[in-house]
Amino acid sequence: VQLQASGGGLVQAGGSLRLSCAASGRTFSRYAMGWFRRAPGKEREFVADLSWNGVSTSYADSVKGRFTISRDNNKNTVYLQMNSLKPGDTAVYYCAIRDRPYAYGNYDYWGQGTLVTVSS
Repeated sequence: VQLQASGGGLVQAGGSLRLSCAASGRTFSRYAMGWFRRAPGKEREFVADLSWNGVSTSYADSVKGRFTISRDNNKNTVYLQMNSLKPGDTAVYYCAIRDRPYAYGNYDYWGQGTLVTVSS
C-alpha cells in the first residue's frame, strides 16, 4: 500500500489550502481514511476521518467548521480542504488508511506527510 500526500505549502492566516492523498495497493473504495497532523514539538493528533463511502465524517474540535474531508473513489484520492487557516494549524499533515475494509479499525499505512505552514 502506498499513500502519496501533496498540496502543502506556505499560506497566510485566513487563507486556504487543499491537501490530496492518492492511494494505491488496496481497493480504496472499501476503506475508511483519515488525516492526522504533527506540529513542531508536539505529538501526532487526529484531524479528520471519513467512511469508505464518504457518508460519515468526524473532526477534531480544533478544525470543525473550517476543514472538510472528502474522497473521490474513482480517483483513489482523499482530500482535506482547509479554510480559515490559523498559525496553530502549522504542522506536517499525514493521510492514513484503515486496516480492514468496511470497518473502523486501526490505521496501518501512512503517507509521507506534507508540510503546511501558516504565517501570521
